[in-house]
Amino acid sequence: MSDEWTTARIPDQHGRVAVVTGANTGLGFETARALAERGASVVLAVRNVEKGEKAAARINGEVTVQALDLTSLDSVRAAAQDLRSRYDRIDLLINNAGVMYTPKQTTADGFEMQFGTNHLGHFALTGLLLDLMLPVPGSRVVTVSSTGHRIRAAIHFDDLQWERSYSRAGAYGQSKLANLMFTYELQRRLASQGTTVAVAAHPGLSSTELVRNSPAAIRLPLTWLAPLVTQTPAMGALPTLRAAADPAVLGGQYYGPGGRLEIKGHPQLATSSAQSYETAVQQRLWAVSEDLTGVMFPAAQTQQNQIQ
Repeated sequence: MSDEWTTARIPDQHGRVAVVTGANTGLGFETARALAERGASVVLAVRNVEKGEKAAARINGEVTVQALDLTSLDSVRAAAQDLRSRYDRIDLLINNAGVMYTPKQTTADGFEMQFGTNHLGHFALTGLLLDLMLPVPGSRVVTVSSTGHRIRAAIHFDDLQWERSYSRAGAYGQSKLANLMFTYELQRRLASQGTTVAVAAHPGLSSTELVRNSPAAIRLPLTWLAPLVTQTPAMGALPTLRAAADPAVLGGQYYGPGGRLEIKGHPQLATSSAQSYETAVQQRLWAVSEDLTGVMFPAAQTQQNQIQ
């Protein structure tokens, strides 16, 4: 067998339930399609239900659509409640949806848009669904980060919402760094459970709608050079799919394209930035995220009780 990991190596997924956020287009759509074609019951968790229904119609397999707006904690809670009423288990939660380089704006709850959508929305959704995953052997939480977690990235605890000044790239970098720190801290808290694991992935440089908010100086060259420097959404989804489905994956791992600079190529293990592994910062971010969202994780509560 070739060392190149492709969708042909996804094991049979019949009997498994997968929830994929932002699955009506791009990486999320390709992720959902591959899992459905291997037999999973896939939920497209999307902000625009009409677009979600159109996407579902293009996928062969068992696919349903769930309204989810990650910019609203009320919507996140409603979506979690709907999913809990429909399913008694979730095998895969793939935190894929995201925004990139948006102009300065806030979510319905007053969070900076990129931090609120990319990190806090997914943090809350995971916490509200995790107890449906904990009893399921082999269940995984896969969160999609980006090489952007290295670019002007830090967790600005003194100004998380960028109220003093705003940088599109800095805010995006913070949100993607938060995705990784969330994954690593979640895995630490899940380790004693022995069932669910947390894994991260990044797509390299893929040709998707995500760059639509980028400054023209970035967006236009990418448009012109896309065939040379980017890969298709189907290829970009492979690291996420490997993180979700490869039996050899371990909790706390990070997958990305194996080519030069991790821009393109088949998925391989990747290493994130040194600061992403800073345990004290991960734990502080976790505590702040709980305070901001009002969501407590069942695994975290269990661990806390054990420590006491």
